[in-house]
Amino acid sequence: MKLTDLFLAQLDSEAARTRKTLERVPDGKDDWRPHAKSMPLGRLAMLVAHMPSWLSLIIKQAELDVVPKAGSSNVNMKPLRTAAEFVKAMDDDVAAAREALESTDDAHLMTHWKLLAAGKVVGDDPRYIVIRDTFAHLAHHRAQLGVYLRLNDIAVPSVYGPSADDQTFA
Repeated sequence: MKLTDLFLAQLDSEAARTRKTLERVPDGKDDWRPHAKSMPLGRLAMLVAHMPSWLSLIIKQAELDVVPKAGSSNVNMKPLRTAAEFVKAMDDDVAAAREALESTDDAHLMTHWKLLAAGKVVGDDPRYIVIRDTFAHLAHHRAQLGVYLRLNDIAVPSVYGPSADDQTFA
């Protein structure tokens, strides 16, 4: 099996799980946070919605600077406000990620990709490792979003298995 086939299958399954979570994000609670040190709900939902776009960046660019020089950014930061906007953004990013995965090969996924912060290299790994870790990172933040839903008395969807609110298997 090719890595691209494995990642395409994982992209599809994670997108379905993520969509179920994003569909439940409440409107008008963008600034809500469970603790002063926690990320606001709107920012967290936007992060989860746009994480599939990271796959395209990892495949198509040699690096990403998460603290770029003022006035430049390689990440879409257009605010999203509603569950429908979060889902649409995710669907668009999943389509772009799918296209990027379909247009690459395993040899390219073995080449290194760099993560920078203000020009300093903070990560330098083969692309396939970064993609693998991106899926884990998405699962982490999606679970965090599930906690935010619970704390706002919103039913938490079944993701990998039943939740207290949704007894179906994902």
